[in-house]
Amino acid sequence: MTNLYPVPDAPPPATPDDLGQSGVALWEELTNAFAFDPQDLVMILEACRVKDRLDALNAIVRAEGVTTSSPQGVKTHPALTESRRQELVFTRLIASLRLPDPNEERAQRRGAARGAYRSRAMANR
Repeated sequence: MTNLYPVPDAPPPATPDDLGQSGVALWEELTNAFAFDPQDLVMILEACRVKDRLDALNAIVRAEGVTTSSPQGVKTHPALTESRRQELVFTRLIASLRLPDPNEERAQRRGAARGAYRSRAMANR
């Protein structure tokens, strides 16, 4: 039977082509440090895309300000509102991975039954 899951001594998965600078940095940081199951790589990819989206939204807010004028008066800029939503998505995606505590090398404890990721650095000892 073929092992379909990455193992700690295997090379990290290739960086997806559709990511921006922040997305690439996040992908490489996570996949170089830990071995993930395929379904978790999908969540990491989405988190990287959200990270890039946040960069784009933050650039808009920096250029145009946090408020905008409308017929009803001054209101929060739509890019700022969307960035708040994307921050929640990003936080939930990262939390769902239950990454190990950097000081303890163990997965975060949540109620679900799921195995801990092994650090690539710890596996090579």
